[in-house]
Amino acid sequence: MTKLNQSATWKALGEHFEEMSQTHMRDLFEQDSKRFNKFSLKLNDILFDFSKNIIDSNTMELLYGLADECDVSEWIEKMFDGEAINNTENRAVLHTALRNRDGLPVMVDGKDVMPVVREEHIRVRKLAEAIRTRSWRGYLNQPITDVVNIGIGGSHLGPLMVTEALRPYSLHDLNVHFVANVDENHINDTLENLNPATTFFIIASKSFTTQDTMVNAETARQWYINKAGNDEHIDKHFSAVSSNVEAAKAFGINENNIFQMWDWVGGRYSLWSAISLPMVIAIGEENFDKLLQGAYEADLHFRNTPLKENIPINMALLGIWYNNFFDAQTTVVLPYDQHLHKFPAYLQQADMESNGKSVDRQGEVVDYTTGPVLFGEIGIAAQHAFFQLLHQGTKLVPADILAPVSNLHCIARHHRALMSNVFAQAEALMKGKTEQEAYAELKKSGLDEQSIKKLLPNKIFPGNRPTSTFLFNRLDPATLGSLIALYEHKIFVQGIIWNINSYDQWGVELGKQLASGILHELDDNKLTGSHDSSTNGLINYYKMQRSKNECVSVSQKTSN
Repeated sequence: MTKLNQSATWKALGEHFEEMSQTHMRDLFEQDSKRFNKFSLKLNDILFDFSKNIIDSNTMELLYGLADECDVSEWIEKMFDGEAINNTENRAVLHTALRNRDGLPVMVDGKDVMPVVREEHIRVRKLAEAIRTRSWRGYLNQPITDVVNIGIGGSHLGPLMVTEALRPYSLHDLNVHFVANVDENHINDTLENLNPATTFFIIASKSFTTQDTMVNAETARQWYINKAGNDEHIDKHFSAVSSNVEAAKAFGINENNIFQMWDWVGGRYSLWSAISLPMVIAIGEENFDKLLQGAYEADLHFRNTPLKENIPINMALLGIWYNNFFDAQTTVVLPYDQHLHKFPAYLQQADMESNGKSVDRQGEVVDYTTGPVLFGEIGIAAQHAFFQLLHQGTKLVPADILAPVSNLHCIARHHRALMSNVFAQAEALMKGKTEQEAYAELKKSGLDEQSIKKLLPNKIFPGNRPTSTFLFNRLDPATLGSLIALYEHKIFVQGIIWNINSYDQWGVELGKQLASGILHELDDNKLTGSHDSSTNGLINYYKMQRSKNECVSVSQKTSN
């Protein structure tokens, strides 16, 4: 056993679970008419209601005790103070510095990083505004109409999610595209209707060596050269966000168009950095500032608010409660705002790449479960897809619901229909439908007793399915910034309690390494025998079939 599950509080939670696992939320609400007030919190116009969870005051007191035992408050200060809490890479974790608005220094290795952060933000804003105002011109002296961001992981999902979420705040005659998949269909489908004279590319790669990104970048570069006739004016059409300046320059990108990344910002937390360039081009510097301000206010809330009133800490503790005591292996995120349709995918990376770990900070294999499987979809679509499992399946799946009090246009018929589903689904998941209620409903419909008996088991809903609901006035830049930061901090707190490093991602590396080696093997038609029999068989089958369906070269593809 580990220190975590040997602790007195952990054992007390285990004993308390035995009681709560036999408790239904229907009873909890009947016993306490003030339950909503007791278990809801606010940050500005964001309401976080966690009253529809299988908890009581004793549950939360025990969970707060666990947070104290795990020194969560001290770890929060370590992160904000720039200590190297990413212990396997000996790095600070300071995405919070990228949205620091108070002007105070943030120290890393004895040096204030805020001057370079502000400098890069200014440079990003300058280029973005030049493209937005049409003063940036391509090789035929035409304004830019299309921007293509080429990246992967955090260099893709963050900017994509924010650009989609804040679409109402964007210039709609300036198109921003995102390419991540190394499958040629993604880059080719994106380029097929674009004009090289009015297209601007952003190559987002910290190392400037990531295989997927660089294959797409080379294809984009060759497409531009083939269409333009030469690479003479490539600096007018390409920029990079990278820490590898020399590689970006060798690619042909002017140093003035290369934006800096730092090793104290992980990729999945980097949307606040120069990785934001496509976002700022889309929404403008004023809205980007509001996004940063919203995140900064969530940072202040997280750092300065006591445990019991702290939204990310309560989010994290609820996750611990279900993951480690109810054995809930999944969690679902359900936005009821169409513009948040990429938010679950963004959180999948943020959460599962951060806390999908089985080794603790001391290098020991853990003997308790850590990060859950996270999935999600727009709530209305999900209701007609996987909500069946949420309501009547055999698995407990805690859910987060996010919904706006009003939309930008707020057409009453649309919005009231939307919100009726928000409230109804949360209530249905909590209450369920008893056998007596189902019987009365079927009886009222006019069915005879034999038909009722046959159908009745299928009409019973167990309920007691936990949901936490975020309501916010409107999905504007500041609110989005706050929501993202709240989830970032939730992930961090869970990592602290599980005693894992949430900021490395060694599990991503193995596949990359093997793919790099296999790529060289695919350059010829010789039979491969250096792997296991399955991998050898797949590679050799691919080679044999490839010879019958010859792929064209990059230069041939991009010249068409």
